Amino acid sequence: MMKLLGAIFILIATTWSGFEASKHLSQRPRQLRQLKVALQSLEAEIMFGHTPLREAAFKLAKQMPKPINWFFESFGKKLNRTDINVKTAWDESLHEVWKWLALKQTEFEILSQFGETLGQYDRYHQQKHILLAIAHLEREEQDALERQAKYEKMVKSLGFLAGLLLIILLA
Repeated sequence: MMKLLGAIFILIATTWSGFEASKHLSQRPRQLRQLKVALQSLEAEIMFGHTPLREAAFKLAKQMPKPINWFFESFGKKLNRTDINVKTAWDESLHEVWKWLALKQTEFEILSQFGETLGQYDRYHQQKHILLAIAHLEREEQDALERQAKYEKMVKSLGFLAGLLLIILLA
């Protein structure tokens, strides 16, 4: 009876770990899509609403789901401080929230490079930088979707099969 209970526990644990690993693969394209929407909203706020960056960040924080809204909320709060510039506020916010995002280093570089241009130019040049960042994120989203389609089911199955292997080896 204890062996059976142990085998069931092992199988549940390894299957759960496979599903958790696959969740990362499905969260990445969704978060990239959310970031693209956020940058498009930022572009609209800058171009058409003439909204100051701090207010735009707070508006985006209210509109976006977690964990993307945490980033914009942190960014807006940092812009309230007088001892910090836009680039530093963007970078610090990005570093704070990065551990909760399912994104890769390439996306970090894209967002970091975008943060260097934020608030440096007039509205029309800023729009070009936003569109460039969106184009880069679209490319990464396509890669993420391909990886998800390719590996998500395999990772789930691998968790279950690893559990079966472990049970067989221990039996």
